[in-house]
Amino acid sequence: MRICPLCEATCGLTLTLEGTRVTRARGDAEDVFSRGFICPKGAAFGELDGDPDRLTGPLLRTDGGEFREASWAEAFDVIAARIRPVIEEHGGDAVGVVLGNPNVHTMAGALYPPLLLAALGTRNLFTASTVDQMPKHVSSGLLFGDPFAIPVPDLDRTDHLLLLGANPLESNGSLCTAPDFPGKLKALKARGGTLTVVDPRRTRTAGLADRHVAIRPGADAALLAALTHVLFDEELVALGELAEQVEGVDEVAEAVAAFSPEAVADVCDVPAAEIRAMARELAAAPTAAVYGRVGNSTVEFGTLANWLVDVLNVLTGNLDRPGGALFPLSATSPAPRTPGPGKGFALGRWKSRVSGHPEAKGELPLAALAEEIETPGEGRIRVLITIAANPVLSAPDGNRLDRALAAGLDLMVSVDPYLNETSRHADVILPPPPPSRSAHFDFAFNGFAVHDQVRFTPAAVELDADGMDECEIHARLVLAVGGMHGADPSAVDDTAVARLLARAKVPDPAALAARLTGANGPERRLDLMLRLGPYDGLTLDALRAAPHGIDLGPLKPRLGQVLKTRSGRVELLPAPIAGDLPRLRRALDVRRDPNAFVLVGRRHLRSNNSWLHNVPALNSGSNRCTVQIHPQDAERLGVTTGAQVRVRGAGGAVTAPAEVTDTLRRGVVSLPHGWGHDRPGTRLSVAGAKPGVNVNQLLDGSLLDPLSGTAVLNGFAVEVEAVQRHGAGAPGEAPQEP
Repeated sequence: MRICPLCEATCGLTLTLEGTRVTRARGDAEDVFSRGFICPKGAAFGELDGDPDRLTGPLLRTDGGEFREASWAEAFDVIAARIRPVIEEHGGDAVGVVLGNPNVHTMAGALYPPLLLAALGTRNLFTASTVDQMPKHVSSGLLFGDPFAIPVPDLDRTDHLLLLGANPLESNGSLCTAPDFPGKLKALKARGGTLTVVDPRRTRTAGLADRHVAIRPGADAALLAALTHVLFDEELVALGELAEQVEGVDEVAEAVAAFSPEAVADVCDVPAAEIRAMARELAAAPTAAVYGRVGNSTVEFGTLANWLVDVLNVLTGNLDRPGGALFPLSATSPAPRTPGPGKGFALGRWKSRVSGHPEAKGELPLAALAEEIETPGEGRIRVLITIAANPVLSAPDGNRLDRALAAGLDLMVSVDPYLNETSRHADVILPPPPPSRSAHFDFAFNGFAVHDQVRFTPAAVELDADGMDECEIHARLVLAVGGMHGADPSAVDDTAVARLLARAKVPDPAALAARLTGANGPERRLDLMLRLGPYDGLTLDALRAAPHGIDLGPLKPRLGQVLKTRSGRVELLPAPIAGDLPRLRRALDVRRDPNAFVLVGRRHLRSNNSWLHNVPALNSGSNRCTVQIHPQDAERLGVTTGAQVRVRGAGGAVTAPAEVTDTLRRGVVSLPHGWGHDRPGTRLSVAGAKPGVNVNQLLDGSLLDPLSGTAVLNGFAVEVEAVQRHGAGAPGEAPQEP
């Protein structure tokens, strides 16, 4: 048995092994959560696991710039010898840390980065969140006092789902862990429910909708504000049992007074009558949930859009009730707190050195990484540690970051299984083993699951004799940067256990520590978190005895346990939100060129950002890097399917094949995220054969959502032109094969 680590759905897999090789992966029909569901990514688990391009041991850069194989001991010796002098001379902030998306799919990525940051003493943390989901964390922090208190739609019981900027039939869901999301949407419709999808593209998800609203990209916040306006204007607000737990309702009514459907219709390109109908349907539904994701996070008003999603859930009485949007209770969450005031959530506790970007949730914008390396002066990043991250492709203006990594660092360490576009700049690469050789527990995604459950799977295949477990790699890295190189890596986990016991204030911590089971330090830490968690009697041994998982029941109302605001209530109009609303109001007056183009991204079922493109089974079919364009726009430009088109933005230009399709609205072009595998010095034979182009190269990194620091990757203006047959484009933008 194995939990799939390749997307947020966390489906259970049954693996077939021949020796140490995974020859087949199928859905686990007995899994308490996924019930046998599997997608193409899970089915390709064995191909990913056995990818011949995966690194099998550490690599060190030689004086001549080439890589050579090294032992684990030698690799950590180099890290310890070179990083400590930099920290001692320049301080912890001379080290930057980048955490990529795959971190949250592993036990190591959940347990060790906080310890690494503490050992370094750095504030220069950059993660994938600021090119993805940070607006949701910020809005939740401001509303509920906790950036991880993210309500999810109760998909199995809701009567009405309003879905914006999400395509779960391709993505399998995000910040909403739901195996077989497509089946849940079909079940919603089968029981007489309503699905409304807001998306400028007619995606597979939109194809299921009762109402598909083809909004102008980037206008989500304006549309949501108008829906909120209608609830007040037509006296449809009904907080129900939430009334005593919410403050600021009247202030929200005043704040959205200018956002009538008539005022926003031109900006959204949605008729005012349709906006009013959407609001009425939402208010009239017996239960309803509003859910938004990447498409309304990675836009100019991302935090406002995410805030308004939950404002609508509150004003219709659907927050924290069955069939609405509820807060999951993970098995490793702290035991529920007593309702009452908390410490609240603050933004901008420090700022980035160069451009003064405020931190959010302890992180700085990934878009600012290059300038923090390039710009001389005290506090410059001199050492970079990347863990499961490929920011050369995921951050705006990868060319600039590429140059900064090549010339601006004293040391770079990458924890990564591949020699990719980013890790090729590292001095030391520490590759984790294939996923079949690691135990698995979903610390992060259980906190976003649409049904409470808990599952643990041990490693399916033993490590090779010269391999090193991913958790041990992380623990040894913590020791190397913290001045304890050479100590037993179990010391890192022992310290973590002691700190957790001290915070928990249990009557007899020594006795509890003695009862912990587990084959190693990370498993002992998991066992302790389960024992201290909200479910009595839950232990690691109990999970081992239930290989298909333990069902903890449907989501339950628990808002009082979740709230950590200073008032102890939902603060519906936080000051930072109120301060940003005038910017949205001014956007209503901006005149738009009807012939101008804006760009949106798109997801593929066979892809997950850049890290699955080296798997042949997943780099095929519809998973292609093409510029989708509406037939009328294509005709105007003289473009046909397969012809090369050049797309230009503030950060540069890319050239790729056109795909003429009426599945997106006029004036919109679409390029998928995560491509651009054409840089020299990588070992990605499959991805390199079909490199595609890096859509983020169209951005210069200057356009950010101001509250969250999230890069605007959707709904930004671009120029599009046909490329003449004899033209090859400017250097760096040669035509690419799909």
